[in-house]
Amino acid sequence: MPGFKKNMIAVFHGSTKEIRKPLAAAGRPHLDFGRGFYVTTIREQAVSWACRPFNAGKPKWVSTYDFDYDAVKSGWKVKIFPAYNEDWLDFVIACRKGSPVWEKYDAVEGGIANDRVFNTIELYTAGLLPKAETLSRLSYEKPNNQICIHSQKIIDRYLRFVSSEAF
Repeated sequence: MPGFKKNMIAVFHGSTKEIRKPLAAAGRPHLDFGRGFYVTTIREQAVSWACRPFNAGKPKWVSTYDFDYDAVKSGWKVKIFPAYNEDWLDFVIACRKGSPVWEKYDAVEGGIANDRVFNTIELYTAGLLPKAETLSRLSYEKPNNQICIHSQKIIDRYLRFVSSEAF
């Protein structure tokens, strides 16, 4: 495939089906980093995505891909959040409220608003927790990892399906 190098990373996607040909536009809106195809470098995280409560009774799959992320980071507009910080918090809240802030980027990487993080965000959004306290609480959370790919061209050029596993 054009664009692929030897130093790719493995990324995973958890779902209720095998996904051989991901589509960026098929993602749900109002997620942490907007609409796109979400992958993670942490296999266990992909398993937890597949096992979300609303997937109960459905098949569960983890698909594995090779990703030439270095090429993407050097040639595309990528936003990276290295920690749960004010920038991350503002971005996630904006995306979850439907703001198109994610449309400025071809991909976004950072921590996941898991249940514990989400509860803190909900308290902040409801006005029950000031921003400083919210950020203080988030500083104790170890970020998981997610990469949201917004560009179908990135998926087509730099993400290669390897395998899928049903469980």
